[in-house]
Amino acid sequence: MGKLNIALLRYLEREDFRILTAVEMGMRNHELVPPPLVASIAHLPHGGCHKVLRKLCQHRLLQYERIKSAEGYRLTNSGYDFLALKTLSSRDVVKSVGNKIGVGKESDIYVAKDNDDCDVVIKLHRLGRISFRKLKEKRDYHQHRRSVNWLYLSRLAATKEAAFMSCLHERGFAVPKLLDHNRHAVVMQLVDGDLLQNISELGSPDVVYKQLMELIVSLGNHGLIHGDLNEFNVLVDDDSRATVIDFPQMVSTSHPDARFYFDRDVEGVRRFFRKRFSYGSNWWPEFADLQRVVGADIEVEASGFIRKSETTGVVDDISRHVNLLDLNEADDWDGGSQSEEGSGDGQSEEGGEGGQSKNVINQLDNDITSSQSQPPVERVTDDPYTLDSNDDNIKCIPEQLTAAGRIDRNTARSKVAKKMVKRDAQIHRRMLLRSGETALVTKKRRQNRDTIRWSLS
Repeated sequence: MGKLNIALLRYLEREDFRILTAVEMGMRNHELVPPPLVASIAHLPHGGCHKVLRKLCQHRLLQYERIKSAEGYRLTNSGYDFLALKTLSSRDVVKSVGNKIGVGKESDIYVAKDNDDCDVVIKLHRLGRISFRKLKEKRDYHQHRRSVNWLYLSRLAATKEAAFMSCLHERGFAVPKLLDHNRHAVVMQLVDGDLLQNISELGSPDVVYKQLMELIVSLGNHGLIHGDLNEFNVLVDDDSRATVIDFPQMVSTSHPDARFYFDRDVEGVRRFFRKRFSYGSNWWPEFADLQRVVGADIEVEASGFIRKSETTGVVDDISRHVNLLDLNEADDWDGGSQSEEGSGDGQSEEGGEGGQSKNVINQLDNDITSSQSQPPVERVTDDPYTLDSNDDNIKCIPEQLTAAGRIDRNTARSKVAKKMVKRDAQIHRRMLLRSGETALVTKKRRQNRDTIRWSLS
């Protein structure tokens, strides 16, 4: 990962940061950024780009690599650190950087000074270390991405932690105050205290134990679970006040494994207090005791959160993805009753397929929401799509409906899912075809342009 030589930062010039920024921009869609692309992004005079690239490689801010199919430069961790520190310095957030005060499996912690000569903490995320590389199993940073470089994943982790820290501090939780963040660097207020792991004796372990358990419950009532609450992520000051740190792994209480993470946090605290301080309590919170009052997980989009629109059922799913439905098969849903309802209301079909979509959604809404208020019907006709003229509440009785005229929710979801998967696959194939043809043409033009440029230089 390299050592952060902060003394080198004062000797870098404006052109050096332009080249570092150009390589960073090129790494958005290149594993190795070719020199012509770096020169075109940096807009440096002719011949100056190669000189600066060689200088940055000597200081190990960039690394030149050559593989079978390509060659170019990539940004190192030190170069990414310098870009973040340069931005924080220009914002008057950080004035100087001191010693390293902590090392974790995901980050390095440094003490620094701001413009008021107050102590602050800079946390530089270091995803990709040998001790922690199973990100797809432990985190959801990748989401739909197939492959992402470690620098970008570190940036996502820092952004997520900054969002958690700001949200919790605004709600009065015992967490450090967020000052600023940029790229993979998070600047926070320095907390006066020691790690719980480094404390051998506590004057009042029951007080600290109660604070941590109440903090776990309070987080759960706000819809969040820390996920890694242990002795390495708790600071305790001289007044026995506990402060929690390290938040990238927080999940929502709606997460499928929320109970597991909640019980792991509780059991980790209990086990440590029994082992270190010989303190055991007969009270500890249970996941079933949580009473969700605030949806902080929705605000920060914690892992596993569920929006309100996703909890209203199949009607919202169909309304969001109605453009993916095959409207020619709408009779499977409304039993051919659109025309009769339209004629009864005296309204004409407006908007073509758009009007049919609204009718389909309204029909499903009426069938599902009125199922609880309708009494059971004993008679079912032989024709699965025959209307009962004597009963105004029943519009149709297809095979997927019960006797009360209710659509089975699982059946409706399965139908919508099949339509969505089929339509998404078709759209994806068309997009791949268009993007592939465009990429080939663009690649050929870029190669021709670079060939002409290098031949004239």
